[in-house]
Amino acid sequence: MRKLLLASVAMLGATSGLALAQDSGATFGPTQGMTSMPASPTPPASSFTASNAYGNVVGHVGGAAYGMFKPPVPGTITIHLGGKVEVDMNAQWSTNNQGAGSKANPVTFGSYMRIYPGVDGMATNGLRYGASVEFRENFPGSAAQPTPALNVAAPSGSTYSSGETVFVRRAFTYLANDNLGIVRLGQTDGVLGLFDPCIFYSGCWDAGAGNFNGGQAQGNGVNGAFAIPFVWLAQAGAEYGNTKITYLSPQFFGFDFGVQYAPSMGNGYSACNNAGAAGCNAETTGIDGSRWYNQVGVGARYQGVFGPLAVGAYAFYETAGKETVFGPAISFARGNGAGNRFDNLNFLAAAAYLTFDTGVGKVTGAIDYIGGALNGQLGMRPSGGAPENAVVTGITYNNGPLTLAVQAAVVESQGANSLTAISQRHEWEVAFGGNYNLAPGLYLVGEYMYTSRHQGGFDFFTGANGAGSTGAVGTAAFRAGATRDAKGQALMFATVVNW
Repeated sequence: MRKLLLASVAMLGATSGLALAQDSGATFGPTQGMTSMPASPTPPASSFTASNAYGNVVGHVGGAAYGMFKPPVPGTITIHLGGKVEVDMNAQWSTNNQGAGSKANPVTFGSYMRIYPGVDGMATNGLRYGASVEFRENFPGSAAQPTPALNVAAPSGSTYSSGETVFVRRAFTYLANDNLGIVRLGQTDGVLGLFDPCIFYSGCWDAGAGNFNGGQAQGNGVNGAFAIPFVWLAQAGAEYGNTKITYLSPQFFGFDFGVQYAPSMGNGYSACNNAGAAGCNAETTGIDGSRWYNQVGVGARYQGVFGPLAVGAYAFYETAGKETVFGPAISFARGNGAGNRFDNLNFLAAAAYLTFDTGVGKVTGAIDYIGGALNGQLGMRPSGGAPENAVVTGITYNNGPLTLAVQAAVVESQGANSLTAISQRHEWEVAFGGNYNLAPGLYLVGEYMYTSRHQGGFDFFTGANGAGSTGAVGTAAFRAGATRDAKGQALMFATVVNW
């Protein structure tokens, strides 16, 4: 056992340099388990082959940006320990900067860490296997001053940091074979997450620091708790956070396919014993019609290279049943805030990219669509509510260590359940910037973002239906008098170190 551990540590030391190298010619095929490059929101890799890993191909803007881990030889296991530390410096202006009796500093500094331990093994019969974990940093809240008359002391830096915790974001095992594909089991990405690790929605041009998927500018900087949710799901916590089984096939003539199944929205260890209580994700009958179960998804993808062009496309369909509610179903129609009637989860996602090697850099155009019976980020649509339709698109330029991009998105959805048949939500956002890979693992990032959210009759400042209107619910007067939009912009500079 001691010899095995020593050998594993030696192999880790030998391969960690490869993980950070600029590999200009090799087909992208990193470790099956967890690779530390690139930074979040890119998920762990899943196989040695291009079709079962990040999906990059030679010629794509990201295809030559990351080196390969050496696969273990039969009868051995390799230990990986990756990490990430990011420091963000933000200046933001939004409708959430100022509240009742208070005003927020538009300049914020933030930092966080992530740790990526994992193992990859190979049996003597050629079976590949392993496990991966992703640890993230959690941040405590700061006590708010309830009224101007009560003074609540702000926590010191020491007091605040002692409340920070570490939590598990991904934890899965896998079995793989080059001729049969790979099966991932546990808290892991589904087909969408493995098909699209930022390629199709142009999401990694800023080294994972911000853009539309939960970064500092999108989350805390622009609209705080009311930021536009990342509805396209790839690398979103709502998609990879529940426990599931995911299968990806090998690639045949550029095509591969995948299928996934999850019995519930959560983890079996989190199931509660109090039937009907909130948080019982394992329930099929209860009091919350917004819970889904028996999630099934299936998709197919194509990738190919034709001289200076690299192309890719995928289509994916997902459905899930809904919890049956005790007693009569109540509709949300015409502003009834007590409804419990929802439609089954049912949506289609499709995306495509095209990369052209100009000789002085690679230019990638990408577009990603999701739509159907869902509301927000993998939420169930209230019966009678508007369907969701969302498009995100971007153009990325990469020339060696320099990456530049512009990205834009539009989201149409029902939004507030209680405004079903009254109004629907309209959101759009744009971001541009880039990163410079100054040294192996070190990125300097700059980014600007603007977002806008609107729904008639909804107050984004309070996060609830608006007040102060003299009109009846559902009338033009109500929608005008009760509406408060969320608009914001942010400028961010960041340093990112991956290892």
